[in-house]
Amino acid sequence: MPKISIAGNHGEDIRSDCLVKMSLSEKGSIRLKLVSKVETMYGDQIRSLVKDILSFYGIKHADILVQDSGALDFVLAARMEAAIRQLTGDTREYLLPSSGAKSVYTGRDHIRFTRLYIPGNTPKLMINAGIHKADGIILDLEDSVPPARKAEARLLVRNALRAVSFYQSERMVRINQLPQGLDDLDLIVPQDPHVILIPKTETPVQVKHVAERIANLGKKRKIWLIPIIESALGIENAFFIASASPDIAAVAIGLEDYTADIGVNRTISGDESLFARMRIVNACKAAGVQPLDSVFPDVADEKGLIDSAVRSKSLGFEGLGCIHPRQIHIVHDCFMPGSEEIARACRIIVAFETAESKGLGVVSLGSKMIDRPVVNRALATIELAERFELLKKNWRLEYEKE
Repeated sequence: MPKISIAGNHGEDIRSDCLVKMSLSEKGSIRLKLVSKVETMYGDQIRSLVKDILSFYGIKHADILVQDSGALDFVLAARMEAAIRQLTGDTREYLLPSSGAKSVYTGRDHIRFTRLYIPGNTPKLMINAGIHKADGIILDLEDSVPPARKAEARLLVRNALRAVSFYQSERMVRINQLPQGLDDLDLIVPQDPHVILIPKTETPVQVKHVAERIANLGKKRKIWLIPIIESALGIENAFFIASASPDIAAVAIGLEDYTADIGVNRTISGDESLFARMRIVNACKAAGVQPLDSVFPDVADEKGLIDSAVRSKSLGFEGLGCIHPRQIHIVHDCFMPGSEEIARACRIIVAFETAESKGLGVVSLGSKMIDRPVVNRALATIELAERFELLKKNWRLEYEKE
């Protein structure tokens, strides 16, 4: 065990966080030094919380420095717990009362046009993430967290799930690559996330390991799974992965790692990943789950993002990852059905229903024949338009008159 533990962050650019340095001694007392710009208003509250955490772990002799940059209680508690675990190996969980801010249940068919990635060790980005109205908020324990900080990030994400309201966004957590990610589940699953993302999935066995671990933790509410395929082997196994568990709601592709794995550079056109992306779409459609596209990496390139999202939708994807809040509304608008698309879908359904009512075996719209797959696509478009109130309830009357 180390003689001195350090957890958290401090510096000029750090907000809503704190740095905790701690050492234990065999005698003496608790010596706490607090450095905080808000000490006048919140110093007593911070000291009280620190002492309560120390009491919980039975620590009576310690030197502690807390450099506070506006950390909320759930952040300070996570940093203190991480520092104590480093020094003592005590794995008991110190849990503040839950805020009760858990959002409503979401189903397999939940709209997932946008999912916003939030680094799992950066509390300032978590606190107001829900106001950006992404369909899903991903608290990331994998690529955005350095290896040396993963243990404390896990505690912070656990506390954020208990304390932060993400409003109507799905509460998602991307765990670490297996087998490390299985240990993440022990802390994360009891806090009722809606979705667990499984990075670098290459075989259905990995999905089954995650599903089994979640089941063994005894959660009654459904937790959906989204495997992320990021390698050539994963692409080859796409259908087997997509159908590995009834808990899978979607499969995503990770293009940064995929292109690196096949030895090419990722381009704006996406030609180098077209085969892989279509393989994902086809596998997902065959398995009855949603195909989700990768992130667009250039935050400043709005036109490139629009082109990427439009192309993604045209390939059959049902959502795109976002790495910055400014991308959310752009991606959302691109995946929403447009007015012409909705109008055509309405005409198709009206033509089909009219032909059926007359007992006609052949249905056409203008010079084009309408078959069942075309009707199904039109129904899906109308369902989406109705969800977002883009259609009047009596829309049929308008199109029956044409």
